[in-house]
Amino acid sequence: MFFTYLRRELRRRRKAALVIALGLALGIGLVITVNSASAGMRVAQGKVLQSLYGLGTDMTVTKAVVAQGSTGATERPKFTFGATDGSKEQSSDRVMVQGFQSLPTSVVTQVSGQKGVADAVGGLSLRVLKVSGQFDRGQFKQGQTTGGGRGGGGGAQPPGEVQGGGAQFDVNNYSVYGVDVSKPELGPLTSSKITSGTSFTSAQSDTAVAVLDSSYAKENKLAVGGTLTIKAVKYKVIGIATADSGDSAANVYIPLTQAQTLAGAKDKVTTVYVKATDSQQIDGVKSAIQKNVPGTTVTTSADLASTVSGSLSTASDLATNLGKWLSIAVLIAAFLVAGLLTSSAVSRRVREFGTLKALGWKSRRVTGQVMGEALVNGLIGGALGIALGLGGAYLITAISPTLTASVASSSGGGGGGGGFGGGPGRQAATKALDIALTAPVSLGTIALSVGLAVAGGLIAGTFGGWRASRLRPADALRRVE
Repeated sequence: MFFTYLRRELRRRRKAALVIALGLALGIGLVITVNSASAGMRVAQGKVLQSLYGLGTDMTVTKAVVAQGSTGATERPKFTFGATDGSKEQSSDRVMVQGFQSLPTSVVTQVSGQKGVADAVGGLSLRVLKVSGQFDRGQFKQGQTTGGGRGGGGGAQPPGEVQGGGAQFDVNNYSVYGVDVSKPELGPLTSSKITSGTSFTSAQSDTAVAVLDSSYAKENKLAVGGTLTIKAVKYKVIGIATADSGDSAANVYIPLTQAQTLAGAKDKVTTVYVKATDSQQIDGVKSAIQKNVPGTTVTTSADLASTVSGSLSTASDLATNLGKWLSIAVLIAAFLVAGLLTSSAVSRRVREFGTLKALGWKSRRVTGQVMGEALVNGLIGGALGIALGLGGAYLITAISPTLTASVASSSGGGGGGGGFGGGPGRQAATKALDIALTAPVSLGTIALSVGLAVAGGLIAGTFGGWRASRLRPADALRRVE
């Protein structure tokens, strides 16, 4: 009886039911569109930040540089050149750990053992200052003798002078990053793609081989099979890497053990790259590391979101703030309108409900009938709203508006050495990227929409049920002409 009456009433009052359903559909569709756009912006921000920490990395563990000495002065680079006759070029390299204070490699093991950590790998960021050039020996030239005086007296021997000579030196400043070749799927090198040659293998953990950034290789006319000399060590170039977006993490990548040897930093790393078992539990993993590995700084991609600027940041703020509150306002309005329309429809059915009560229907049954109709209207509105929301999300993805993102980079002379953000000893730079916006729709968003549809139907049914419960059979008799 309940479902038969429900079906007949909905068919008889289809226009009123459609108006209520459309109101709910508008609010639910807007919620889906805004949530999907916000999710797309989070994905876009992730693409921007990916260039800083590489694929697969959810957070990094570092340690801030401590000022040396009471004045906080850092050690200045020194270069030593031997005596020479000027016939050959001389060069001297200074390899320095850059960006962060080094950590013992045991920290990598500590971090790996924390709950929620799927994997962790260490890396060593270095900066190389290479001074090369040649001294030119000057030539001593004796001064000319002036003419003698009367009586054949000789003049004094004039002093001589050194003419010519000098020195011409070139300073080359580039970044080197030591990567753990046993775990190539994690770390800053993953933000680049090998476009020539090959990447490292686990057998090359202490081999003098290098992978070069494509821009650096082109600038210095280096190719696969060539050699790069650092502190008299000749590194064979086995691969050329091109950054997927923005600048590369470093100019040169070498095995971690080789980097530690070059810098005299045995068993040291500057950054630990961490991958979580569940991307939804990153905050919990961060808290665990901070608690159990004291003296370190844990940085997640969410911490870096504030460094992103440009139209992407503006659009993200609009979606998060204006879009969220606009969705809430439209939903509230849609729920209220649905409730008022349902209550108004009940008022027009006074004779019907009054007659049913006179025939023996109890108020609870009448209220249940109204609630059932409103709930069906809500579900219809939810279905229409999901269709509208999916259409809006598809339209955004199809158009793919381009947003500009500028993010603070930790590069110095072309390459930042990886890791999150900058640090002491690094030159601040800015990466400008163009990101195509998409609007992915998750199952969670669909589930939220269904919940809102049910909630809207229940709220509307509550309004109408309250109005129906107050009707009496006498109200129906007054309407009889």
